Amino acid sequence: MKPPAWRRWAAIALRCVHLGGLVLLGATLLGAPLQPRAGALLTLASGLALFVAELADTRIRLGELAGLVVLLKLVAVVWMALHPEAAPLLFWLVLAISGLMSHAPRPLRHWRPGRTADPRGR
Repeated sequence: MKPPAWRRWAAIALRCVHLGGLVLLGATLLGAPLQPRAGALLTLASGLALFVAELADTRIRLGELAGLVVLLKLVAVVWMALHPEAAPLLFWLVLAISGLMSHAPRPLRHWRPGRTADPRGR
């Protein structure tokens, strides 16, 4: 069953907030006179909310590669907030992994570790 339209718009709004948190975090890491924890917390809170929304709409599953990657990214954001010295490297890793996963072929994103099917969809 397809989720109601308002849930899609809520997810879009959350994604905008999430991108804002990423920009804030990135600006801080590039030297803007801001608190790095504010960007990390906004990114974390909106990321968790997006993750819950996608789980509820079954657009993502914990046992699939995409779900596992989201959990790893959230852990990395927590690590950034707790250990600012690691934040620059983690920020760029999370950004690269996010870009790769969001544009990866569907069979790879939804691949389940331990499943015998080829993750490239063959």
